[in-house]
Formats: sequence, structure tokens, C-alpha cells
Amino acid sequence: MSKKENRGRSQQPSRRQVLKYSAAAALATPFISRAWANTVEINMLAWYGHGEPDMVGAFEEANNVKFKPKYYAGGDNMLGLIAQSPPGTYDIILSDGEFVQQLNAAGYIEPLDAGDYPFDDMLYEDFTKFPGHWDGDTLYSMMLRFGHLGVSYNKNAISEEEAMSYSCFWKPEIKGKVGHFDWHLPSLGMMSLYNGNGAGLWDLDDAKWEKVQETTLSLRPQVGGFFDYGGTFNSLKNGEMQAMVGIGDWITGVLEKDGAPVASVVPKEGGIQWTESYCIGKGTEKADIVKKFIQYMLSPEGQVKSAQMAAYPGFCITKGGRALLNEVDPKEAKRTGQVDGMANDPITLIKEGRIHYRDIPVQQSLEDWNDFWSEYKNA
Repeated sequence: MSKKENRGRSQQPSRRQVLKYSAAAALATPFISRAWANTVEINMLAWYGHGEPDMVGAFEEANNVKFKPKYYAGGDNMLGLIAQSPPGTYDIILSDGEFVQQLNAAGYIEPLDAGDYPFDDMLYEDFTKFPGHWDGDTLYSMMLRFGHLGVSYNKNAISEEEAMSYSCFWKPEIKGKVGHFDWHLPSLGMMSLYNGNGAGLWDLDDAKWEKVQETTLSLRPQVGGFFDYGGTFNSLKNGEMQAMVGIGDWITGVLEKDGAPVASVVPKEGGIQWTESYCIGKGTEKADIVKKFIQYMLSPEGQVKSAQMAAYPGFCITKGGRALLNEVDPKEAKRTGQVDGMANDPITLIKEGRIHYRDIPVQQSLEDWNDFWSEYKNA
């Protein structure tokens, strides 16, 4: 369509424009405008950081709401917390992308109106119909941010060249100084990639699953510990661990910005994408304000907050968010490859087939993987 033809059309705003303005209005126009009105509490279930002031403070102030976050680590833990809580306990749930199907199957989340969200602003086509987020034509979860997992290492102990293969975890010089983020999916997924399973890393027959277990057990003499979020962060910061399995820039990025000699790369065997998405909890009476918050987080301003999140950084998923990040924080945009033309552009890595979306086991159950993980930790 020519510019002249476009000018001849009705000047009705596009859905993208409407959503952009409505998201901005989440701050400009308070949800509860009366000063005497009681503050509305929003119960959030999420990974650490999502309910902190740097993420929700401006929205809280503008809308007279207060987030009450409950934090978890790992999708298994998230499902357990919801199962143990009365229906309607959580108004908004931040889910790892691969667990949305379980949330939906268990009846824990509400359907969403796809027209409420800026799908035409997505950076990549896959993000518009992300696996598991839809049931037919019904949307159940809205993608918020993503990141990549690979080799995370101390640059004084491992060279960048060595880090370009998972084999560096077996380097003799770092025996006892390899750590694991204590969740089976990312670590075992990396062992599967190291074994050459590529895009089939989650779909393992008995022989391949046995091989993944053998490879993982062979790493055990190198391992100095299994850590939660805080332990992972601190052990890399103080040099106790020289390499970490199961993480990526979401941990090392914070340390790197503070000057620590650590980094993360996507090795030649491939990397894994973590994906975080927002769901509206089943039975909540606060669906309208939760929807408004999700729209705000998908606005360019919200996407920049997400990319700069103090707890751990993530990649923007919208064109508008990425453009604003490059404008207001070009250093972080460049550090994370979120600049057109960079070799480590996260979208480029996906298109090149070097990134595989994190999933749950296909031929085994989550319990099978978790049981082996417990055996491995105690080996």
C-alpha cells in the first residue's frame, strides 16, 4: 500500500496504537482515582523479582494497588504451590512457558482475550502462537520476556573458546568448582544437547534417556554444589564456583554489570530458551486490573523495565520495547545482543536453529526426571 493510499483511509487507530496508548494510560489514569479508596491487593505467584518495586512500583502508585508476591523457583514448585492453595488464591501467575499447558489442564487459569494484547508488535512470529499458550484459538497465557541458557563461566578459569562447548564443564582444572542451578529441566536439557540430541533434546527414547543419565553422572565428580537463585548468584560472585550448569545471562548478566569476570554464551551444541508468561488466576475477582497490568508490562515502557529488572535481566519480546531499550539504555541493549545486526542477537540465534524452547519430557514424566535428579544429587 502506498503512503497516498494509506492517507486516504479512515484515521482509525490500529490495534497496536490503541494498546500502546491504553498501556501507557495504566500509569496516567489511576484504576481507583478516589484518594480515600482502599488499596487493592494483587496476589502474585512468580519467580523472584517480578513483584519488587523496580517492576511494579510505578503501576502500584498510579493505580492504588499493592502486589503481594509469593516467589518460587522451578515450574514443579509453582504447580505444587497452586495445588496446595484454595481456588482464587493467586490473581496473577507468572509461569515458565512450558508449564502453561499443565496450568490450563488443571483448571488453574482463566482464558484471555487475544485482542487485548499487542501480537502485531511481536519481534518473532513464534511468539504470537507460542507453544502451549493457546488451546485452539483460545489464549491462556501472554508471553512477557525470554532469555537463553548455555555455558555460564568465570572468564579467569575458562576461555570464551572453551566455553563454546559444554565439554568445558569437565575441564580438570575446575574440578569441585562446577555448580548446578538446582532444577532438573535446564541441567538435563544441556546434557541432552551435549549428547547431540539437538531439537529432540526433550523427546528421548529409553536408550537416549539412559545416555543422558550416564553423561550427567560422569559430571558428578566435578560438581561442588547445587544452588537456589541466591546461592547460584553468590557462588559465582565470590568465585566459589567457576562454572554453572543450568543458567545463562539471567544470572551472570547482573554480576557482569557489576564488574564480575563472568559471562554466558550459547555453545556450539545449542542453547535453551526460558520463556516467562503471565496468566490470570482462575476465580480471581481482579481480572480487569490484572489485565491492565499485563498490558502495561507489554508496553514499551514495561518491556524496558523487564529488560532491566534488578533481580535478573531478560530479552524484550516486542519491537516497541526493543526500540525503546536501544534509546534509553544502549549499553544494556548491546551487552545482550538486542541490536539489529549483532551476531548474538537473540532473535537471530533462534532463526539459526541454535536455540531450543525449554519443554517438559515427552517420553518420560517430570517425576522420572526429578527422581533421577535426586539420585544424581545424592551420588
